[in-house]
Amino acid sequence: MTINPGFRLEQYTLKQPQEVLLVQIEVNGEADEIAIFRGMSSSLMRPTAFDLDIPVLPANASIIGIDRLEGPYDPSMPRYRQRGLSWTEFEPLLQAVGV
Repeated sequence: MTINPGFRLEQYTLKQPQEVLLVQIEVNGEADEIAIFRGMSSSLMRPTAFDLDIPVLPANASIIGIDRLEGPYDPSMPRYRQRGLSWTEFEPLLQAVGV
């Protein structure tokens, strides 16, 4: 069974609460950007469902890039740790924290 990447990223931020992830994705040809912080995800480009069982990052999404930022996130002064990581580049970070 494959675990949804969005769930894994949320779990990562629970284990790394000082980090915020900005995830650029594409779903059905449409771009979206998702902020993930302390286990919670929110779309920055479209409405986010109130139902926590509906993943913000759907399983069929293509991850374009992942930015690691220092939290808390301030869009006027973002503090980047790393930018534009691919899913393959991010996976070792997930494994390092046991996610």
